[in-house]
Amino acid sequence: MPHRVVITGMGALTPLGLSVRESWGSAVAGKSGIAPLESFDTSGLSVRFGGEVRGFDPGEYLDRREVRRTDRFVQLAVAAADQAMADAGLAKGDYDPDEAGVSCGTGIGGIITLTEQHQILLERGPDRVSPLFIPMMIANMAAAQVAIRFDMRGPNMTTVTACASSAHALGEAFRRIQYGEAELMLAGGGEAVLLPLCFAGFINMKALSQRNDDPAAASRPFDESRDGFVMGEGAGMLVFEERERALARGAHIYAEVVGYGMTADAYHMVEPAPDGDGAARAMRAALKDGDIAPERVGYVNAHATATPKGDIGEARALRAVFGTHAKNLAVSSTKSMTGHLLGAAGAVEAIFTVLALHEGVLPPTINLQHLDPEVDLDCVPNEARHQQTEVALTNSFGFGGQNVTLALRRADA
Repeated sequence: MPHRVVITGMGALTPLGLSVRESWGSAVAGKSGIAPLESFDTSGLSVRFGGEVRGFDPGEYLDRREVRRTDRFVQLAVAAADQAMADAGLAKGDYDPDEAGVSCGTGIGGIITLTEQHQILLERGPDRVSPLFIPMMIANMAAAQVAIRFDMRGPNMTTVTACASSAHALGEAFRRIQYGEAELMLAGGGEAVLLPLCFAGFINMKALSQRNDDPAAASRPFDESRDGFVMGEGAGMLVFEERERALARGAHIYAEVVGYGMTADAYHMVEPAPDGDGAARAMRAALKDGDIAPERVGYVNAHATATPKGDIGEARALRAVFGTHAKNLAVSSTKSMTGHLLGAAGAVEAIFTVLALHEGVLPPTINLQHLDPEVDLDCVPNEARHQQTEVALTNSFGFGGQNVTLALRRADA
């Protein structure tokens, strides 16, 4: 029999706050974390806003030497991991290191370090490039640093699947415990890409919203007037435990992970399949994996980034999977408040989905003034809703057509 997997701790740093509680409180209140960018000069860009993690001091989690030796995406992931372990009531010595592992996703990795060191190369020559350039830049370093920090010597992996990265990381952590390869996994992701190069690339793809005059209203999933996504940064980490182990130590259980589905569109570099087939197959796979009838699902945290094609494709996928039950589903996009955290989005949105189950509150889709008629779903417009839900899904889809769905069940369901 596969082992059951529960969630016992969570940590997050997002544009909505520097902790899970602060971020969740802002989400339930329908607040936007999108504002004009402060971290660099945006005067040469046509998009000048995003979702920054404001007020983050890596020195609260890392010593000065560690801060100098880590990229911001690693710092955010380590901070979220610290929070998650504290929330779970765990510290080194509370577990067998060989039975504990780390699974961490990032879409882009240490691009801040890459751009800084490239500039040094151009201006000062190759001899001045940092000897730590490579280990600071490579995408696996968040998982490595978290493992070092908590002496976790079991499974260790990094998933790089664009905007599905941390959702894949959660799914793979679930499998490691389910298959008996670990008893405890720290899983999630971190992303830090708010710099001119990344903005220039997405702007020239025509992927970003252009609402410089009203940043807080720029992320508009499912709305007729949506004009692209809003880029953000952040991290989310969750503690996954084998259920019997968690019960034996008296852990607080937030929710149970019951299903994981992943597929590929095999369609296009950046566009989703118009009919949403890949997304639909991922959702069906997660439901099958958890032996869950579609009618038991009450809430879906949608990937919905506010791109014209993506939101419609996901809506079509939801209708294909749920049929007549689709009209009973509550579907919201918390990206309306956080912006799109790219590789960290899946983990942060999983945390929001866990709390929706745990607290009986569904976060809203803000900025939803005129629902796109092709969406035709209950998108929890503008205000949170008190609603008990037994099972929820969270979707994450990445460039290249890589799709992930996680199915979560309320702890007492």
